[in-house]
Amino acid sequence: MGKIYERLTDRLRDFISAQPVYFVATAPQSGGHVNVSPKGYADTFAVIDDVTVAYLDLDGSGVETIAHLRDNGRITVMFCAFSGPPTIVRLYGTGRVVTPHDTEFDGLIKLFGPHPGVRSIIVVDCDRISDSCGFSVPFMSYDQDRTLLDEWAGRKDVQQKRDYRARNNRESIDGLPGLRAEETDPATLRS
Repeated sequence: MGKIYERLTDRLRDFISAQPVYFVATAPQSGGHVNVSPKGYADTFAVIDDVTVAYLDLDGSGVETIAHLRDNGRITVMFCAFSGPPTIVRLYGTGRVVTPHDTEFDGLIKLFGPHPGVRSIIVVDCDRISDSCGFSVPFMSYDQDRTLLDEWAGRKDVQQKRDYRARNNRESIDGLPGLRAEETDPATLRS
């Protein structure tokens, strides 16, 4: 059954890197809605060290994760096996938002593959790393990544991306602040 780890072992790193999808969960400090977001593209997740991970935050219809992290920092990232041994890995911790305006962005962006719609990088300092059985998780086969998000972002010029982010990413569904006005500008660097 489940086990708690002090760090990301080689076995856990291998498991994480083999999963084509992962899930990110956050919630506001009080009241409001709990958010769970599925994430894809294998090259959008990176293990930085034994207790720190990061992922690319790509353009999306909402800004819940950014708003919740700025509200309280709490985050859980979950990986589950849809093939092979039935395993679930959860990374609990404190997340922070690194935008293209932050000095560490240029160093972090190099950890990821090329994507045109990068809003930020979410860095998670893990304070609990655990695995558990995935006995009830169904077997499903992976065919390929959907390229629609990259294609959509690739068709937008700078002003269109700015307008979209200003319209959809300035606050969460519960009214918490999301992207600040100066953060709606698309990154001039592609990952």
